[in-house]
Amino acid sequence: MGVKIITDSAVDLPNEIVKEYDIEVLPLLVLHGETEYEDGVSINAYDLYMNMRNEKVYKTAQISPGTFVEVFKKYAKENQECIYIAFSSGLSGTYESSLMARENLLIEFPEFQLDIIDSKCASLGFGLVVLKAAKLAREGCPRGEIVETVKFYAKHMEHIFTVDQLEYLWRGGRVSRSKAFIGDLLNVKPILDVEDGKLIPIDKARGTKRLFKRMMEIVEERGVDLAEQTIGISHGDNLEAVEIVKQMMQEKFGCQNFVISLIGSAIGAHSGPGTLAIFFLNKKPML
Repeated sequence: MGVKIITDSAVDLPNEIVKEYDIEVLPLLVLHGETEYEDGVSINAYDLYMNMRNEKVYKTAQISPGTFVEVFKKYAKENQECIYIAFSSGLSGTYESSLMARENLLIEFPEFQLDIIDSKCASLGFGLVVLKAAKLAREGCPRGEIVETVKFYAKHMEHIFTVDQLEYLWRGGRVSRSKAFIGDLLNVKPILDVEDGKLIPIDKARGTKRLFKRMMEIVEERGVDLAEQTIGISHGDNLEAVEIVKQMMQEKFGCQNFVISLIGSAIGAHSGPGTLAIFFLNKKPML
């Protein structure tokens, strides 16, 4: 019996990959008014983006410790080794909830082998970390080796992304109202990254053509052996931009292996429709 990989829905992996590698994905909560949804279960990301374009506002909530206890206990009873890889603690309290759950569960099941890792990543950058763990687990790698590889991938995963409207980041408290208004008025697109688990702006460009050119420059500055990597591209209902960026990555860097996914509701509720993100490693992987 191999190591079970558990994660949460901020991972934004395509469903076919989740099923192929038997990854357990716990849904974060998405809130609209008094209505509570489970990300990827009772709310569809395409519907969320359509509603956001019609000025509906969503909020999100972390997974409760009780939910973690319920899931972890199932594996503890089976004496199943597990690794839970969590959405960045800098963006959600889910990691802390999982630690609380493990602490409580170990009272009843002191021999339960469960590692919990704060990925410090988000969306498909997070997803590529989890995918690597799942591949190693399927190959029968020991838990310790998987944990070390996960930590390496998480530490060296770049998140280069942009949003279509700064308005959405303002709603999530990421930029000031004045910056959002002026930026959207002037068609200024921010370029952002996730560093040490937190969202930070690193540059900006005016207009789509300049934006994509600058994003490619940043990828070139930070990436290593890009042609040999699996590149992640996620989007907020923006496949046209995905195709443009994918072609640029192929032509400029020789990239051939891609994972492309729709950004789920938990992330999309804050980034909004039109978001585009590129994920890659800034250091050659160990495995």
